[in-house]
Amino acid sequence: MSEVVAVQVGEASFPGPTLADFEAARVTVDDVVDQTPMESSRYLSEVLGSDVWLKCENLQRTGSYKIRGAYNRLVHLSDDEKARGVVAASAGNHAQGVAFAARELGIRSTIFMPIGVALPKLSATREYGADVELSGHVVDETLRAAAQFARDTGAVFIHPFDHPDVVAGQGTLGLEILDQLPQVDTIIVPIGGGGLISGVASAVKQKAAALGRTIRIVGVQAANAAAYPQSLINGEPTELKIGSTIADGIAVSKPGVLNFEIIRDVVDEVITVEEDDIARALLVLLERAKLVVEPAGAVSVAAILAGKVQASGTTVAILSGGNIDPLVMERIISHGLAASERYLKLRIPLPDRPGQLARTAEIIAASNANVVEVLHTRHGSGMRISDVELELHIETRGPEHAELVMHNLREAGYQPRVDF
Repeated sequence: MSEVVAVQVGEASFPGPTLADFEAARVTVDDVVDQTPMESSRYLSEVLGSDVWLKCENLQRTGSYKIRGAYNRLVHLSDDEKARGVVAASAGNHAQGVAFAARELGIRSTIFMPIGVALPKLSATREYGADVELSGHVVDETLRAAAQFARDTGAVFIHPFDHPDVVAGQGTLGLEILDQLPQVDTIIVPIGGGGLISGVASAVKQKAAALGRTIRIVGVQAANAAAYPQSLINGEPTELKIGSTIADGIAVSKPGVLNFEIIRDVVDEVITVEEDDIARALLVLLERAKLVVEPAGAVSVAAILAGKVQASGTTVAILSGGNIDPLVMERIISHGLAASERYLKLRIPLPDRPGQLARTAEIIAASNANVVEVLHTRHGSGMRISDVELELHIETRGPEHAELVMHNLREAGYQPRVDF
């Protein structure tokens, strides 16, 4: 398990866009973005011990906040730059944001996406009018291909996070939160390269300072792809080798230069969450809030569920996106159920004689649990010739119920073990 890192950072100095820049960007993007809902969550409020609200950018046009920064960036291109067209590289949300913004502004767009990108993201990007090129198996390779295309054709490369116009566009989300929930005390924001949190933090802190208020900003990264904690410790953007994570939308190996400066000076804390935390968060959002959220967009809620955020008045958790492949969602839901001990995969060695399967089924039924899958085998490493092994997939109501099922099986003389 990766170590959880929390980094306290300094007092605000507000590098980058000014409050006037954020206000101007809001007027600009108002033509294309929706004011997304702010939903209260009783369940998360009970977990945190103070009021929790969800800012639902998963319901934004194109399925994420990315449209804000992309549109604001493209609007500010010169006529010559617009005529040359734009190019971007992305596995999903940035691709759709740039493609949509380019279509709205009549600009030709080319989007490089990794080979093997999820079909829904590929289809959506093409439907927004972009020419899509598949190149590379990881995003770094795709970025290099897009950069080469820009050099060869003169197209303007649209960086996903490290540009003042992008930061200003993303910051409009912070101003929107203040309008919808003026009493907010803490805002929890997912972090990848840092475009969203640098914009939200700077806009909110500057606006709050003008109003004589203090608002706390907490950033969250996936533990397997957390470049910011180490970068903040080192005092400069530091490239790290990132591991596998379901939160691929925020799996960025190195912070943006401008984004790092803003986060270092303005953000109050950066924390990390584990894969199981993220999977549980998606499950909670589905069941409790009836919201479909991608893993990267749910890390703010994961931080609350994992106890990484301290109660501090009215809290907003930003749900940054909802573009998730249904097949990926199926796997994550299953993992989330297992992580919550609501789905047990048990292996039980049994003597090879009639009636054993029926007896274990009776014990589980008497425990009010439900068997959803059974595998009965005589083949397995370490098994004696006179034994069989029973693999059971069981639905339970949570950790206490799961422990009751295990207890009742042990009391009956069986030796169940949980198989992850």
